[in-house]
Order: sequence, then structure tokens, then C-alpha cells
Amino acid sequence: MHAHDKPRSPTGQVAGLNRGHTQRPVKVITVTGGKGGVGKTNISANLAVALSMLGRRVMLLDADLGLANIDVMFGLQPHSNLADVVKGERSLQDVIVNGPAGVMIVPGASGLSEMASLTPAHHAGIVNAFSELTVDLDALLVDTAAGIGDGVLRFAEAAHEVVVIVCDEPTSITDAYAIIKVLSTERGVSRFRIVTNMTRQGGDGSSLFEKLLRVTDRFLDVSLDHAASIPFDDRVWRAVQLQTPFVTAFPTSLAAAAIKKLAHRADSWELPKTARGHIEFFVERLLGGDRAAQTEPA
Repeated sequence: MHAHDKPRSPTGQVAGLNRGHTQRPVKVITVTGGKGGVGKTNISANLAVALSMLGRRVMLLDADLGLANIDVMFGLQPHSNLADVVKGERSLQDVIVNGPAGVMIVPGASGLSEMASLTPAHHAGIVNAFSELTVDLDALLVDTAAGIGDGVLRFAEAAHEVVVIVCDEPTSITDAYAIIKVLSTERGVSRFRIVTNMTRQGGDGSSLFEKLLRVTDRFLDVSLDHAASIPFDDRVWRAVQLQTPFVTAFPTSLAAAAIKKLAHRADSWELPKTARGHIEFFVERLLGGDRAAQTEPA
């Protein structure tokens, strides 16, 4: 399907996210990493595809505002993107493109400096646009920028699940700790799903996870879950060059097996309950207007 084609809504998926008659819970998963170069976008993209392959209706929001690259990773050439939504020139529905395995993709705006310095009001506008969607979703994955800027923190605190990607480099561990610290001490996030990436020690990444756990246990009141370990695999980079997900291009690779395992785990993470499961909750938390809901027990 061409990148500019709007995705077709299958029968029964016309109920709106905010006022639809089904009111289905939507699992919002933000993927972040603290620093660049840890494979965050690659994991976001392949996790979205793997979840879609499980039969889930998945949307992937490229929220790396300024260095967006999910469209490049998937070989798409969108005619409009998130910048057009921010400017009020397009609705979110208008910019969605169909990706591999039926994943609905909201392209980011690469190389636009103004997108990298959006105000909180702009971020609120982006997520408010979700209330106008007329597609039914099971999961929304948000691929954030690197670092601990306000936009990254807002998307993370608004989500139901925060996935932090870390690789075996001192700066990666330091930066992962930094974002966990800020989110826990300033934004009320207490649970983090850790994905160790590009591991070489038998592919388990347990020693890397333990390094991060030791420092968080010492200084922070948070819960870390080692959600997955993605082994170093040359076919990951081959897939990037082919502009296609490694989970479909090389389905028998070690990395694909690991990402599929992560998808099964993510699929089993508890669905948000009643009101806090709907997109309005995501919007309200992004706006910072639903602090009480953040302290509800999971």
C-alpha cells in the first residue's frame, strides 16, 4: 500500500476512541531510553509489528519531535506528518499511514527545529488530536526522543507502561538511570519495564539489568521489570538497510525471537481499568490535569 493511502477501518472498528459505543481500553506504552543510539526506535517499530502479528490493533506514534525516523525505518514516504497536526492543518486521522502487518503509523517531523522545541500546549494539542480518531485500538506505542526533555517526560508519565531501553555502555546505564530518576521523583512513575538491547553475554542481558537494578534499588523507590533481552544480531542492521522490520524480514533470527517474546509479555500486561484505560486518560495525564489518577493502584 502506498504511504499516502489512508488506512481502511475494518468492519466494527468505526467506534471512536472517546465517544465510541465499545469504549475498549487502550494500552498506552511509551518507549524511551535516556540517550540516543540504544536502538529505541528499532525496538518500538518491531514491537508494534510483533503485537500486530498477534492480532492486536496497534498504532505507533513517532514522538521523536525533530529527529523522527520511523517512516525511514519502514521505507514510507508520508505526504503529511505530526507537524501538520501541530499547525492545525491536518487531523491526526489524515496523517496516519499503513505500515507493515497493518500497524497504523503517525509519522513524526524529521529535521524541523520547531518540532523539537514544542511548548507544553503543543504537546497537549498533539494528544488532544487522539480524541478525534475513529479507529479502534488495542495498543498505542509512543516512540519518544532521547534525553529527558519535557516532551519525553510528558509522553512517559501519560502512558500506562514505560519501557526503557538500555545497552551495555556506561553512558546508556547512566542516562537510563537519569530518566527513571526524573520520572519517579518528579512525575510519579513507579514501575518501569527494562529492555536490555544488543546483548552479547548469551543473549540474556541479566548482568546489565542487575547493574541498573543495583543503582535504582539504592537510591530510588521504583520497581524494575526485566521485560526482554534483545541479543546483538547482524540481521537487525540488515533489516534497517532494507527499510523493513527485522521481525518480518528475518523471522527466525535471534532478535526476532526475542522481540516476539517481548510482544507476548506486553500483550499480557494488565489492561488499564475503566476510565483510566481510555484515550481521555492519556490526554488528561499529558495535560497534567489528572494527578489523582496517577496515584491509583494498578
